Amino acid sequence: MAEQFLTLMAEYSDTDQQRISIWYDALQNAGFRGSQTPGLRHHISLATFPLGREAEAIQLTRQVAAQFGPVPVAIRHIGVMPGGKVLFAAPDTTPELLALQRAASQGDVSAFPFLPHTTLLIDTPETIAAALPTLVKHFTPLPATIDRLRLCAFWPTREIVEVKLEGE
Repeated sequence: MAEQFLTLMAEYSDTDQQRISIWYDALQNAGFRGSQTPGLRHHISLATFPLGREAEAIQLTRQVAAQFGPVPVAIRHIGVMPGGKVLFAAPDTTPELLALQRAASQGDVSAFPFLPHTTLLIDTPETIAAALPTLVKHFTPLPATIDRLRLCAFWPTREIVEVKLEGE
């Protein structure tokens, strides 16, 4: 399958990657495999772009990373997307997180409905319903830090650029 689009993602710190992996690993160990993209770091998708805007998206990724310092978040929620096919953990929506998303999407929030979340499982509604008790058993709210941006093309996954948040 040829690449279809670009996604700009906000990634959690290395320490938080390990802590969030406890939830993901609990689902995997319970037999819930899903169809989520393998090998990605835990993240919040901020914006999508057409493939033809790759150079512009790289420049934007670097600009946003230079503007923003690490963004603290509190991951305190779990949920299921409408349609029942995505199980996720979500941070509180804060002014800082919204500002990061607005900058990453160039203010075009209508083109990408923003629900900050970290996908843990993509599967059928029946499998998501069966997996929910496993996540509930292992989920503990946690403070986390978004400390980098990554731009990728999908599918197949192609990592384009990773930039640490180094602004104010």
